[in-house]
Amino acid sequence: MGFKCGIVGLPNVGKSTLFNALTQTAAAQAANYPFCTIEPNVGDVAVPDPRLEMLTKIAGSKEIIPTRLTFVDIAGLVRGASKGEGLGNQFLANIRECDAIAHVVRCFVDGDITHVDGEVDPIRDIETIETELMLADLESLEKRIVALEKKAKGGDKDAKEIVDLMNRSLVLLREGQPARLAKIEPEERKLFAQLGLLSSKPVLYVCNVEEASADKGNEFSERVLARAAEEGAVAVVVSAQIESEIAVMPAAEQKDFLEAVGLEEPGLNRVIRAGYGLLHLITYFTVGPKEARAWTIEKGVKAPAAAGVIHTDFEKGFIRAETIAYDDYVACKGEAGAREAGKFRLEGKEYVVADGDVLHFRFAN
Repeated sequence: MGFKCGIVGLPNVGKSTLFNALTQTAAAQAANYPFCTIEPNVGDVAVPDPRLEMLTKIAGSKEIIPTRLTFVDIAGLVRGASKGEGLGNQFLANIRECDAIAHVVRCFVDGDITHVDGEVDPIRDIETIETELMLADLESLEKRIVALEKKAKGGDKDAKEIVDLMNRSLVLLREGQPARLAKIEPEERKLFAQLGLLSSKPVLYVCNVEEASADKGNEFSERVLARAAEEGAVAVVVSAQIESEIAVMPAAEQKDFLEAVGLEEPGLNRVIRAGYGLLHLITYFTVGPKEARAWTIEKGVKAPAAAGVIHTDFEKGFIRAETIAYDDYVACKGEAGAREAGKFRLEGKEYVVADGDVLHFRFAN
């Protein structure tokens, strides 16, 4: 189950610097975790999770295998991309293949790095990209809806449902609002996703600040954080320059460096976790002497589907899920202690897996 977060931004906002830091971090992780380079503009990184380290320590596991998230460095956008300006068509096609957008916003002033619009204004930059996505969606829907309306009038039930979703999106887009603000019922989400609307993707704003503001942000990042709060979106403050330095440092030196700049952890950890949360993903664990492993599922998934992430046979032949909550596993110092304390449970097909569950699946061959 792969999840992709596309990194977008105007030229000269620090997008590639941030992506390079991510991929360097991934390369450094290769010493401890499996890693492979997919393409030059794709980085596959481990999701930092201290719970996995704790489980490994308790179980004495020989290997740690974290869950992962893919970041895609998407070609820089310019005004007019929705009409094919710059690398517009490629840019929009790449976003369409992603599950979420990490929008890098320039929140620093540097006379040596030219801004495409002549001055730093993060809100204007956000609106430039958002407008291009909405214009592309508007054009796409208006081209497709006429034929579908004919089908719907002819009694095609599926076409009728799609047209309804299209119209809800068009109302927003024509008012200058992104499609992600449409009220979509849980049972409609799959069909809505099939519309392939760029502005329907959940957004994480990455405020790229100068080194001196890496710990607390600055006036520019405050404006982005306020906008994110209004939208119900997520925003993270990082210094891409600092992150690129941290990414190539030996682990032993990182702690002292982070303390010197007032950070508890690399900003990239927050970016990765925020991207993970943005996609409504949670983690469950399988733990044993051979390995402690994290698995990614979407929030609300039931036990059989969670088992299917490991292997399709586990889902087909699902019988029960041996379940221990993470806090109980730690408090009881492992599976044996959890059994003795009555914290070991057998859950059936309707059980909704909780974040942090330690699971072992029983299944029929």
